[in-house]
Amino acid sequence: MNLLFITDPLESFKIYKDTTFAMMREAQKRGHSLAACEPQDVMWQRGALVTAHVRDIALTGQADAWFEVRQTRAAALRDFDAILMRKDPPFDSEFFYATHMLEQAEREGARVFNKPGALRDHPEKLAIMEFPQFIGPTLVTRDEADIKRFHAEHGDIILKPLDGMGGMGIFRVGPDGLNLGSITETLNRHGAQSLMVQKFLPEIVDGDKRVLVIGGKPVPYSLARIPQGGEVRGNLAAGGKGVAQALSARDRFIAESLGPVLFDRGLLLIGLDVIGDSLTEINVTSPTCFQEIFDQTGFDVAAMFMDALEQAAKS
Repeated sequence: MNLLFITDPLESFKIYKDTTFAMMREAQKRGHSLAACEPQDVMWQRGALVTAHVRDIALTGQADAWFEVRQTRAAALRDFDAILMRKDPPFDSEFFYATHMLEQAEREGARVFNKPGALRDHPEKLAIMEFPQFIGPTLVTRDEADIKRFHAEHGDIILKPLDGMGGMGIFRVGPDGLNLGSITETLNRHGAQSLMVQKFLPEIVDGDKRVLVIGGKPVPYSLARIPQGGEVRGNLAAGGKGVAQALSARDRFIAESLGPVLFDRGLLLIGLDVIGDSLTEINVTSPTCFQEIFDQTGFDVAAMFMDALEQAAKS
């Protein structure tokens, strides 16, 4: 297959842990051709096909200069066998516009994974609200009075922006309510922006588990991101320690319940975040942890993904 990866700059990759790199390595191993671009390289001109300025690349096997550019060219997106949208959050207006251009490319015959419309329809924090049976007490609001009421009811709470990533902007407020007002003002920008409020889950001490679901089926291992020191955040970007572990019965039940539903909507790869028995996020833009799971368990997540991609691209 001829594959196009829409990503952050290749030069920024930390290949020892990068999931997109793991996908590329497995694809090249199977004989697929690789091209890459960034979202800003995609162009849609009146009366023409959606195109992109792409770099045809090959992986070198070296740690530093890990890829080489074979050529740079303009290409219609529909000419690729599969396009992998792997741009990291935040889901801002530019990401939103990119999904519209990719959706037009789909109308022209392109195959995009995850589907642009599905990316747009499943904001990663807000998407859990569709599945109340799997989540803990949660509120989405911009109203300070609502947040105070929720705090009074649950005592120990977490507040976070809807567009954050990597643990950015997450605050915990205990029963004393210390700084609740100032944190609310910071996150809701004095009532102009919605935020998510959740009951604090003490099971976070055992890790914020990333459960990967590929083609509607769960990967048999999760990566528990365990907070370190005085942190409440388990995110690897916030210093959490990643520990791979077999799925619990509850993890598997959540994944097997949501996986087929979300796969049917065009989400080939998702990352469910689970704390204790509660779903806390549904990651759809660029789920990670392939390499950490493989390094600790030997389970080849990239191979499972490429099997699913090859099958989906044919259907």
